[in-house]
Amino acid sequence: MDKLNTLDDWLAHCERLHPHAIELGLDRVRSVATRMALRFDCPVINVAGTNGKGSSCAMLEAILGQAGYRTGVYTSPHLVHFEERCRIRGEIASAADLVPHFARVEALRGEISLTYFEFTMLAIFSLMATSGLDVVILEVGVGGRLDSVNIIDADCALITSIDIDHTELLGADRESIGFEKAGIMRPGKPVVVGDPMPPQSVIAHAAKVGADLWRLGHDFNFSGDKQQWAWAGRGRRYAGLAYPALRGANQLVNASGVLAALTALRDRLPVTAQAIRNGLGMVELPGRFQIISGQPTLVLDVAHNPHSVAALAENLDAMGFYPCTHGVFGAMADKDLAQMLARVNPMVDRWYFTDLPTARAETGADLMARWQGLNTRQDAHATVFADPVQALQAAVAAADPADRIVVFGSFYTVGGVLKDGLPRLFAPHAAPGHHASSTQT
Repeated sequence: MDKLNTLDDWLAHCERLHPHAIELGLDRVRSVATRMALRFDCPVINVAGTNGKGSSCAMLEAILGQAGYRTGVYTSPHLVHFEERCRIRGEIASAADLVPHFARVEALRGEISLTYFEFTMLAIFSLMATSGLDVVILEVGVGGRLDSVNIIDADCALITSIDIDHTELLGADRESIGFEKAGIMRPGKPVVVGDPMPPQSVIAHAAKVGADLWRLGHDFNFSGDKQQWAWAGRGRRYAGLAYPALRGANQLVNASGVLAALTALRDRLPVTAQAIRNGLGMVELPGRFQIISGQPTLVLDVAHNPHSVAALAENLDAMGFYPCTHGVFGAMADKDLAQMLARVNPMVDRWYFTDLPTARAETGADLMARWQGLNTRQDAHATVFADPVQALQAAVAAADPADRIVVFGSFYTVGGVLKDGLPRLFAPHAAPGHHASSTQT
């Protein structure tokens, strides 16, 4: 084997190791974790769901950091740089810090074959386990029951929205998908369900394993007006809260679940109302309805399934009037593309469909053909491009200063723009570049 010196060397090695990008099941990864004696000596919060996981992890991290706790966060996928998948005490891990832990996984895995996701996850967990943390926040990748993250027992499980996605792996309906998400529950431990209408499979599984179920609308709730919002649940109440710094109406549902999780863990991780206010006020996460001010206005959103695209459409509608909306769109072929396009089509005047650098992606030409197959607006216009940066360049060239450009459909689409396009095209207003979570959706 060639000498592996850098993080890029190790990532290339991981890509060569296993024939499948995703192989659900815990036996192989659990065996290697056991050999590594991998464990966390602090409370662990596991976060699963279809949408809202990254935002919820970021809010938990921000609030707990403001409360003085040493936080560790694992998220996936990443937007631009692999290191974004691991944050220690609010800072993205360095490549140099990660390299020895990749070597440790390699030394101990022996004959066991690991996927890219499994190998890299174990390396990050190894770094986190040696970092003297007070709390660990883990984002579940796909599903829950058979996702590699589920080798770690959660002291509190948080399940965000449950909707149709990854049907080839998780099932074709919300009940099947809910059952998979519910797999992160543990007997006697709190599980917060932030979905306002959870599948019955989630509620049934909590009862079956004896988890302490916290349901939105039953065990906690929130209310608000245009200025502020309030939260109440199980002996704790917060009033006069400012809205989370992450934009979008859906973020209040995410924040409500986060406060329930923190309340459920208050005996082990007490936080003050001030830490909650400060944390929600300063949380940031690129690519989640991220608005970059300038002329034209730029909106970046990793929405990549019908549920998240519907939320994006509502948020775009709430922005007010723009003479022309330009949509840069690239997406995976296994998504419900017709529904995604149909939801946003009424508000996009010019489309810029793009290829993406992965075999899983639909081509820009096929995306345009799908769009043309809709009952499209006669006044709309569409073009195809080889990559997201070229698409964004064309949108910038065509847009008037008062217009709006929306980049969405995949982490690859937004990540490609953040990596190569924004520094050149929007340099004075460039997004917070290095704080994120993507290369699979």
